[in-house]
Amino acid sequence: MKPLYLERSSQQNSSFCITLKRYPHFMKIWHYHSELELVVLLKSTGTRFIGDHIHQFNEGELILIGKNLPHMWLNDKVYFEENSSLTASALVVHFKEEFLGKQFWATPEMNAIPKLFERAKRGIKFNGPKINKIIALIKSLEKLPDFKRVLALLNILQELALETDYELLARDSFLDDFKKPEKKKLEPIYNYIMNNFKENISLNDVAALAYMNPSSFSRYFKRVQHKTLKQYINELRVGYACKLLLEKKYSMTDICFESGFNNLSNFNRQFKSVTSFSPSDYLLKRHDSDIKK
Repeated sequence: MKPLYLERSSQQNSSFCITLKRYPHFMKIWHYHSELELVVLLKSTGTRFIGDHIHQFNEGELILIGKNLPHMWLNDKVYFEENSSLTASALVVHFKEEFLGKQFWATPEMNAIPKLFERAKRGIKFNGPKINKIIALIKSLEKLPDFKRVLALLNILQELALETDYELLARDSFLDDFKKPEKKKLEPIYNYIMNNFKENISLNDVAALAYMNPSSFSRYFKRVQHKTLKQYINELRVGYACKLLLEKKYSMTDICFESGFNNLSNFNRQFKSVTSFSPSDYLLKRHDSDIKK
């Protein structure tokens, strides 16, 4: 699975890049880059797609995305309305793994940070009471002189490396699957599906992107992905529906159509097929799980 590659250049005379992003909404592009990305969500809500992970995002989140891990921040529908006055903003640090030299992390004092980078290959969402302190340190980076800025980033990375309250986002096998050469023919397919899964996606249109006839493409997709195109799209839609359910803002009918399903009976059937729960039972299960935490 290979989405759009973006080059993230460092700031002039700096070994890493700190950017305050403020837009009406985040760019709707499923992409990846060779830099790690440390993100503080300052303002806005929506859905985060990190590898094969789909979940809602909210203000105040702290996420570390590993190099070459595909991701997208998709704002809620209200951000795209013509008269919307909403804004989306995030503080983002981009840096290459070797930004201080290839041998720097090999020193004994730095041994925790390479382990952090290894975990970040799946994407990491940090939780717990220390996160606000770390976010404050990230916010102060831009104001520091060059040398102190590097030391401050090292301190932030060390704090994150030692943090035990976190969750890994993408499946362990996702990045390996993404790198497989045999999947190159599917690159435009994944990009198209990620950006259009809410719409009606026809087999003919998708097959045309791979320059194959529909029957040949169906066989090829199933051999490579171990599931049919329809199953793949339905799993993506159900993942998005789970996110909408947890927000508790929408009716079941709204969630059904917003996720790309054309009727409630099909939505309920596909949801149970993917999660083993009905939508209402899934919500109840997650509620009980949150209470126990």
